[in-house]
Amino acid sequence: MEKLIQTKFLTFLLFLWVCSVHASVSYDNKAILVNGQRKFLFSGSIHYPRSTPEMWPDLIQKAKDGGLDVIQSYVFWNGHEPSPGKYYFEDRYDLVKFIKLVQQAGLYFHLRIGPYACAEWNLGGFPVWLKYVPGIEFRTDNEPFKAAMQKFTIKIVDMMKAEKLFQTQGGPIILSQIENEYGPVEWEIGAPGKAYTKWFSQMAVGLNTGVPWIMCKQEDAPDPIIDTCNAYYCENFKPNKDYKPKMWTENWSSWYTEFGGGVPRRPAEDMAFSVVRFVQNGGTFVNYYMYHGGTNFDRTSGGPFIATSYDFDAPIDEFGLLNEPKWGHLKYLHKVIKQCEPVLLSADSTVYWPGKNLEVHVFKPKTGDCVAFLGNYDTKSSATIKFGNGQYDVPPWSITILPDCKTAAFNTAKVGIQSPMKMIATNTPFTWQSYNEEPSYSTVKDSFTAYALWEQVNVTRDFTDYLWYMTDVNIDQNEGFIKNGKSPLLTINSAGHVMHVFINGQLSGTEYGSLKFPKLTFSKNVKLNAGNNKISLLSITVGLPNVGVHYEKWNAGVLGPVTLGGLNEGNRDLSRQKWSYKIGLKGEALQLYTQSGSKSVNWVEGSSLAKGQPLTWYKTTFSTPAGNDPLALDMSSMGKGQVWINGRNIGRHWPGYKAREECGDCYYAGTYTETKCRTNCGQASQKWYHVPRSWLSSSENYLVVFEEWGGDPAGISLVKRTA
Repeated sequence: MEKLIQTKFLTFLLFLWVCSVHASVSYDNKAILVNGQRKFLFSGSIHYPRSTPEMWPDLIQKAKDGGLDVIQSYVFWNGHEPSPGKYYFEDRYDLVKFIKLVQQAGLYFHLRIGPYACAEWNLGGFPVWLKYVPGIEFRTDNEPFKAAMQKFTIKIVDMMKAEKLFQTQGGPIILSQIENEYGPVEWEIGAPGKAYTKWFSQMAVGLNTGVPWIMCKQEDAPDPIIDTCNAYYCENFKPNKDYKPKMWTENWSSWYTEFGGGVPRRPAEDMAFSVVRFVQNGGTFVNYYMYHGGTNFDRTSGGPFIATSYDFDAPIDEFGLLNEPKWGHLKYLHKVIKQCEPVLLSADSTVYWPGKNLEVHVFKPKTGDCVAFLGNYDTKSSATIKFGNGQYDVPPWSITILPDCKTAAFNTAKVGIQSPMKMIATNTPFTWQSYNEEPSYSTVKDSFTAYALWEQVNVTRDFTDYLWYMTDVNIDQNEGFIKNGKSPLLTINSAGHVMHVFINGQLSGTEYGSLKFPKLTFSKNVKLNAGNNKISLLSITVGLPNVGVHYEKWNAGVLGPVTLGGLNEGNRDLSRQKWSYKIGLKGEALQLYTQSGSKSVNWVEGSSLAKGQPLTWYKTTFSTPAGNDPLALDMSSMGKGQVWINGRNIGRHWPGYKAREECGDCYYAGTYTETKCRTNCGQASQKWYHVPRSWLSSSENYLVVFEEWGGDPAGISLVKRTA
């Protein structure tokens, strides 16, 4: 009996030990503690919807091989709740599967619930239906918004608990995030913002996840929530309380690409330099945003005007391949820092300055171990730094790490492996067919009318990029311009983002905005005939806003005024006359991007194939190329539109929008900004469009392109990406 009691007691102690292993995630002034042990953590952002489930295991393994401990991702509300109360957690949105794959790889997970994401994602991750909840205002002390936000946050937390994914349950999640970069918004709106911060902080902590919560860019984050830094450089960041660790939730690997902008690149040397500066100043958690950027498939990019590619010059490129030298350079840095981990986590540094632009940090705990960082902040000249019994040549804008205070193990400016990537044609032939979509008129079926100009998203609910604004204009045969041959001036003011103007079925012009100036004005002399004239305006969105104070109130579409000048009566205001509306394109309604839907219209080919014409649909079939190299479509011969593979939307294409900036030379030294080190200037902002291999069949594949502007499909080719 006594032996039985002892056995049960030992079993109980084992149970307590197992629970303690699962139930201990905390922090102190130095670091995150897992099971009571301080952890120096390298993390990387990989957003599950920006790749495919088939890519996830390889991306996660490459992150682990690169020296990461943690994978970080937002939760994308609009992908998970496309309509109120109807949830979706499948395919690219299978959050649980993604986290479990991270766990299987032996990595931790940082769950950024938000549920505001920003992320250059459509509407910042909020579902569009949220805009139309009565009385709602986003991200403030607003009851309808708080109710919806809380409901979704609880939904995600309960799902994680049900799947036992928090570290307290034996899962990989060691951190959660509530809201996202809210501090600047709170400062703008004042008291309602502060009240909202207090509310969502208490709400989050009350969910009892068992792991710490963080808030980035939030200096007033209330206890026990940790405030963290997002920036290119965070070495001078300090948390708002001395007993919180110094954490960097977004070290930007570069910047996003916008249509009409150059492609940003951040040198690997500067990336490593920023990390080491943070570490030598006491930082113990670094997350790369992005580690794999991926692709804005479908119509998920926000902005507006954010490109389909979200490559972000990340260590793993958009296609899932290693971006060298960045991946390898950071991998070796991580290895060296991990060698120093016991010292860095048990001591503070002593700092001295041996000369101008020179700085030395020494970590020397009571154990007698020693780690030193020798920094040269000059942007042009190398420096020789005397330290201990040695002399060390330190290149400009770099730091040398001495894990034993003697041996130079790593310098941030000395980059190793180079492996440039190439796009190579697969010689996959395309034989195209085309179908021309006619402009819609006021008498078109399924249209509706109003004596006003309506805001676009209020009409479309963002189920499509496209909305037709249609009206009739009657011109008296006695108008002066009929007799003198002059054309009247049509002026149209739009809140953006793109507009095609058709007069009596003919394209009269196109206007489009930019990320900084999405609004646009069409002002052109147009040909009108005596009698009735059909004016059809195709208004197009390019992703909804994802950031800004009360961005839910931003508008899109033709809001006017719309005027016609040069008439006998002077200017005629067309804004309040009868307008008809048609949501979307005929080809969308017929689902021409599917093989079954394509049978509903007559396609032409050969010499009748349309080229250079607006509103044209193209289709072809092709066989899957052999091998495993990632694939992309070279769309440089086209203008603007969307692309589908086997019925799946690979995103918006817009090679016709050329990058306007000047690129110039790129030198790694000196403070990095997103306007430094750009490429593609004067060229298409994005030329190649990722085609996931998992979306292809083993035999015939169906490719459809919708072209708004007019292009030559003969120039489209399938390419493979390889080193």
